[in-house]
Amino acid sequence: MTQAVVGLDLGGVTDKAALMDRCARDLPLPDYFGRNWDALADVLSDPDVWSKDAEPLVVVRNWRAYAEARPDEWETAREVFSQATAVTVALVLG
Repeated sequence: MTQAVVGLDLGGVTDKAALMDRCARDLPLPDYFGRNWDALADVLSDPDVWSKDAEPLVVVRNWRAYAEARPDEWETAREVFSQATAVTVALVLG
Protein backbone atom coordinates (compact mmCIF):
# COMPACT_ATOMS: atom_id res chain seq x y z
CA MET A 1 0.00 0.00 0.00
CA THR A 2 1.20 3.51 -0.75
CA GLN A 3 1.36 6.40 1.70
CA ALA A 4 -0.62 9.62 1.45
CA VAL A 5 1.48 12.42 2.93
CA VAL A 6 -0.45 15.19 4.69
CA GLY A 7 1.36 18.21 6.11
CA LEU A 8 0.58 19.85 9.44
CA ASP A 9 2.42 23.18 9.70
CA LEU A 10 2.52 24.55 13.25
CA GLY A 11 4.34 27.75 12.33
CA GLY A 12 2.83 30.58 14.39
CA VAL A 13 0.92 28.24 16.71
CA THR A 14 1.22 29.45 20.30
CA ASP A 15 -1.53 27.63 22.20
CA LYS A 16 -3.91 24.67 22.15
CA ALA A 17 -6.72 26.58 20.43
CA ALA A 18 -4.39 27.53 17.58
CA LEU A 19 -3.13 23.95 17.36
CA MET A 20 -6.67 22.63 17.03
CA ASP A 21 -7.51 25.28 14.43
CA ARG A 22 -4.39 24.34 12.47
CA CYS A 23 -5.29 20.65 12.60
CA ALA A 24 -8.76 21.51 11.28
CA ARG A 25 -7.21 23.64 8.51
CA ASP A 26 -4.38 21.35 7.41
CA LEU A 27 -5.77 17.86 7.97
CA PRO A 28 -8.74 16.31 6.17
CA LEU A 29 -10.84 16.21 9.33
CA PRO A 30 -14.63 16.03 9.40
CA ASP A 31 -16.70 19.16 10.06
CA TYR A 32 -17.74 17.74 13.43
CA PHE A 33 -14.14 17.74 14.73
CA GLY A 34 -14.50 19.09 18.28
CA ARG A 35 -11.14 20.88 18.63
CA ASN A 36 -10.09 19.18 21.87
CA TRP A 37 -7.60 16.43 22.76
CA ASP A 38 -10.17 13.63 22.81
CA ALA A 39 -11.64 14.68 19.48
CA LEU A 40 -8.17 14.86 17.93
CA ALA A 41 -7.32 11.40 19.25
CA ASP A 42 -10.61 10.07 17.88
CA VAL A 43 -10.16 11.41 14.35
CA LEU A 44 -6.51 10.35 14.17
CA SER A 45 -7.60 6.83 15.10
CA ASP A 46 -10.73 6.62 12.95
CA PRO A 47 -9.98 4.79 9.71
CA ASP A 48 -13.25 6.08 8.22
CA VAL A 49 -11.84 9.63 8.29
CA TRP A 50 -8.85 8.71 6.13
CA SER A 51 -8.48 7.50 2.57
CA LYS A 52 -8.85 3.78 2.03
CA ASP A 53 -6.45 3.93 -0.94
CA ALA A 54 -3.29 4.92 0.94
CA GLU A 55 -1.84 4.79 4.44
CA PRO A 56 -1.89 8.34 5.85
CA LEU A 57 1.39 9.90 6.97
CA VAL A 58 1.00 13.21 8.83
CA VAL A 59 4.23 15.23 8.69
CA VAL A 60 4.37 17.90 11.41
CA ARG A 61 6.59 20.89 10.62
CA ASN A 62 7.56 24.01 12.56
CA TRP A 63 6.56 22.51 15.92
CA ARG A 64 9.55 23.58 18.04
CA ALA A 65 8.32 27.09 18.93
CA TYR A 66 5.00 25.68 20.15
CA ALA A 67 6.81 22.94 22.08
CA GLU A 68 8.99 25.54 23.81
CA ALA A 69 6.12 27.97 24.49
CA ARG A 70 3.70 25.32 25.81
CA PRO A 71 5.69 22.25 26.87
CA ASP A 72 2.82 20.62 28.77
CA GLU A 73 0.42 21.03 25.85
CA TRP A 74 3.07 19.81 23.44
CA GLU A 75 3.60 16.69 25.55
CA THR A 76 -0.13 15.99 25.37
CA ALA A 77 -0.11 16.57 21.61
CA ARG A 78 2.80 14.15 21.20
CA GLU A 79 0.94 11.54 23.23
CA VAL A 80 -2.15 11.96 21.05
CA PHE A 81 -0.05 11.74 17.88
CA SER A 82 1.86 8.69 19.10
CA GLN A 83 -1.31 6.82 20.04
CA ALA A 84 -3.03 7.44 16.70
CA THR A 85 -3.93 4.13 15.12
CA ALA A 86 -5.25 5.18 11.70
CA VAL A 87 -2.28 7.37 10.74
CA THR A 88 1.47 7.56 11.13
CA VAL A 89 2.70 10.89 12.50
CA ALA A 90 6.26 12.10 11.86
CA LEU A 91 7.85 15.18 13.40
CA VAL A 92 10.20 16.94 11.03
CA LEU A 93 13.41 17.99 12.74
CA GLY A 94 15.01 21.27 11.97
